[in-house]
Amino acid sequence: MESLRIDGARVVLRKEVVETSLFIEAGLIQEIGTQTKAYRSIDARGRLLAPGLIDIHGDAFERVIMPREGVFFPLDIAILETDRQLAANGITTAYHAVTLSWEPGLRHIESSENFIHRITTLSPRLCVENRIQLRWETFAFEALDLIKSTLQGPLLPSVAFNDHTSTTMRSFDMSLQNRPFEHSDVFEEASLDDPRLLGRIEAKLKRSGLSQDEFLKHLGQVWDRRPEVPQKIQEVATLARGCDAPMLSHDDSQIETRDYYRALGAQTSEFPMNTETARYAKENADLIVFGAPNVLHGGSHLGSGSPNASEMIAEGLCHILASDYYYPAMLGALHSLYQQDTAPVAQLWSLVSHGPAQAMKLWDRGVIEVGKRADLVLVDWSKDQSPAVHMTMSNGVMTSQFAPF
Repeated sequence: MESLRIDGARVVLRKEVVETSLFIEAGLIQEIGTQTKAYRSIDARGRLLAPGLIDIHGDAFERVIMPREGVFFPLDIAILETDRQLAANGITTAYHAVTLSWEPGLRHIESSENFIHRITTLSPRLCVENRIQLRWETFAFEALDLIKSTLQGPLLPSVAFNDHTSTTMRSFDMSLQNRPFEHSDVFEEASLDDPRLLGRIEAKLKRSGLSQDEFLKHLGQVWDRRPEVPQKIQEVATLARGCDAPMLSHDDSQIETRDYYRALGAQTSEFPMNTETARYAKENADLIVFGAPNVLHGGSHLGSGSPNASEMIAEGLCHILASDYYYPAMLGALHSLYQQDTAPVAQLWSLVSHGPAQAMKLWDRGVIEVGKRADLVLVDWSKDQSPAVHMTMSNGVMTSQFAPF
């Protein structure tokens, strides 16, 4: 970790962008606005120097493990490739949304355990900090042992409460975006014999490797666990609180849902399903996450009725943008918002740096300040061209370079 000085860049600080220099040593930002002599210097004039992106929810790694249905590649190759993709897109801290599900196949507990193990083993060879989001499907009781062991790992994971089982089994009279709280008395279920259910399980069926009849039978057995789910949620929340692990709730659709998970300690609402729930979350000082692809597409892939992330940001109802399923979307979304004059660059950048750092309790990063980790990205940034990453630095180490200095 030789000392480095970056000169002449437009530097994204907490509240403004200023042309200045940074002196970096021992993995930390040591000085801002300095002429201290360094082992190496970089002329960064004309470029934007910003905090490295922090992705708190990304599952694009699944498409590297299984790029075609039923076609799997070795985990080490997939993880190393994913890590390089992160660095190439300026992401210096990534929480891989590893689904802990009752489904067989790609999202099975055993598959997730293998992925977590290989991430830990490969850590010394990785360019950026690869962490885990324990994206727990609340009907997957078989995941509790893995949750316990991962919470004791070298890099503290986050815990996200997901319930795609209930959304699959909801009555066809209920919209996804405004469905009742899953454990309320007014939640009505669909019949396993309803042929419309096949449309809902199509994606799950493809990645499970089961036949249609086998999957429906298994789904029915899992759905029978419903009375026990609230107690299991309490158990997992207790484990997470004991480690001070960040907790998130996923796809909140009701004020009651948000109240339930906040009471457990989950103070981040990940992808709230409607504006009313997002507004309520903000009123109660919760942090709100939306997907960066939502910004680039001009709306959610779920279609009409779901919040438009750009509108949520303009209204102050979004603190964090996550890659969701496409790593380049984070930087691309910021640029799109910049082109629309949604907010100044420093304010926009907080959506992918300071905001996620606060949600994940990563107090050592997310801003360019003296004493913080030197997690940085140097970008060719202008209003009329798509941004291009020139350099990514993680903990003071240059992990990728795409332009000569």
